[in-house]
Amino acid sequence: MYAVRIHDYGGREVLTYEKIERPRVANNELLVKTQSIGVNFIDVYHRTGSYAGELPFVPGMEASGIIEQVGSDVEQFSIGDQVAFAMCSSSYAQYVAVPSWKAVVLPRHITHQIGAASILQGMTAHYLATSTYILSSNDTALIHAAAGGVGLLLVQMAKKLEAKVIGTVSTKAKAEKIISLGADEVIIYSEQDFETEIMKLTNNFGVDVVYDSVGKTTFEKSLNCLRPRGHMVLFGQSSGKVPPVDPQTLNDKGSLFLTRPTLGHYAQTRSEILARAKDIFTWIEQSELEVNIDKVFPLEKVSDAHEYLESRASSGKILLSDAA
Repeated sequence: MYAVRIHDYGGREVLTYEKIERPRVANNELLVKTQSIGVNFIDVYHRTGSYAGELPFVPGMEASGIIEQVGSDVEQFSIGDQVAFAMCSSSYAQYVAVPSWKAVVLPRHITHQIGAASILQGMTAHYLATSTYILSSNDTALIHAAAGGVGLLLVQMAKKLEAKVIGTVSTKAKAEKIISLGADEVIIYSEQDFETEIMKLTNNFGVDVVYDSVGKTTFEKSLNCLRPRGHMVLFGQSSGKVPPVDPQTLNDKGSLFLTRPTLGHYAQTRSEILARAKDIFTWIEQSELEVNIDKVFPLEKVSDAHEYLESRASSGKILLSDAA
């Protein structure tokens, strides 16, 4: 089979498309022939070594596909089932050995592209809005990178929970997109200072929660945007790592709460995965959640996909397809 492998940490040039052996399936695993593969910023962190692992390795954390082999201890799946999965390494490949507890059967009307585009980022948006900080009609949320893959889903889920949503984006076109999905206010950060605008929009009180996947370039001002006892939810670092934080800063700025969550801790069991996936797929089927696919690249063009992701030009999900 063909897969993308990384032999050394670095830029997009370290992504190599090469022929390797198919993975062997353990008793509790599924062999899935991938149909659509999600591209996420965590893949960039793995590529650069920000999240270091053992070299060489196949990157990628989510995909959808068709089951071709079932481990001897697996009872809930059959050959031919169409599934999606997340938090499963080595997804940039034609075949992936998937722990069965991480796989979810795709509903009949959910395509492989929609499944791959919604499973990891959808569950991320879901835990952010329903678990890390439980949004309600009393809340005002600031969502950075609101036109990104997670951002677009999080805007919609926040509105479903009746929160007021203020999103930051880089262009007018992206602003129009998130307004169309229900955002109450939008700040074009390339033209406006988001801290100043937030204070204007909240009468100098601040927002209840900031969802920040950007990191280094937004973190300090994001803290300044919070009301007393507000919540700073840092769930990514697309602009770089946030410098160490003195806990006294949280006191000085209003007894703030700071958390750095990750999906793995909010989908630790099969029941958690199934519950989150059920909500997401139900909302999609009922046209209550729009999944935006920006671009699809052939698997062998993975470096182009990473370049596009890192350019911050995308609006919605970037996918890889297995052209073989």
